This record gives sequence, C-alpha cells and structure tokens, in this order.
Amino acid sequence: MKVVVQRVINSSVSVKGSVVGKIDKGLMVLVGFTHDDDIEDIKYMVKKIVNLRIFDDKNGVMNKSILDINGSILSISQFTLYANTNKGNRPSYVGAMKGEDATKLYDQFNELLSEHVKVEKGIFGSDMKVSLINDGPITIIIDSKVR
Repeated sequence: MKVVVQRVINSSVSVKGSVVGKIDKGLMVLVGFTHDDDIEDIKYMVKKIVNLRIFDDKNGVMNKSILDINGSILSISQFTLYANTNKGNRPSYVGAMKGEDATKLYDQFNELLSEHVKVEKGIFGSDMKVSLINDGPITIIIDSKVR
C-alpha cells in the first residue's frame, strides 16, 4: 500500500463536473494498493497518517498532527502509484491491485480513517479532477511495505 500525503489549505475532487468531495485545512491523500495488501497494511497506514506531525505549532515547527488541528482528509484512489517505468516510456500497472479487490480495501481504509477524522473521498475508478492548494508545500510518500 502506498500513499502520497499532501498538507493542504483546501482540496476538492470533481467527477463529471460535480464536486463529490471537498475539505478545508487538512490532508489530501492519494492511495494505491498492490496484490498482497491487507487489513494490516491499512491499519498501519491509518495510524501513520493520523499521527503524522506535519502541521505547524505556535512556533512554526511541524509538531502537530491532523488530530491536533481538527483537520479533514480528502482520500483519492490512485492505482497509478504502482506504475513501473523501468522499461520503455509507457508505464506498466501490473503491480496495482485489480479494481474489484482494491475498492474493498479502499472502503476499509476510509472507514478506519473516519474513526479518527472527517473524511471526504473521490469515486473509485472514476475520471476525477482533483484540485488543491498544497500548504508548504508539504508532500510525504509512505509505503506500508517499508516499515
């Protein structure tokens, strides 16, 4: 399981011209799954994300988590996080979990996240238009297999 976490001032996702998810201050999280991901990867990732100290304290030091600032998360499914570009110029996505299985894990991921913070999300498998104002910019990549 891989995620790209971006600290945002605001973020939104639209499908077919309609906004389906929108947050103000918080995190925009791109999430992708690979073949051997399971609930343990999800639990690890949720714990890591909600406790990640990337928000400024009163001294301007990144010392606060999303829980500390009462922020929200915009969760976007992103199978292309498992793109392999080692051969040629066309990425291979064989490392990405198939949609039917990945959507179940994506739903579990969002359910567990929502036990801690408000979660908005995109629509799995849709052509989504994501908008954000990255705050910092702060962008963190986390892989559950590298613990």
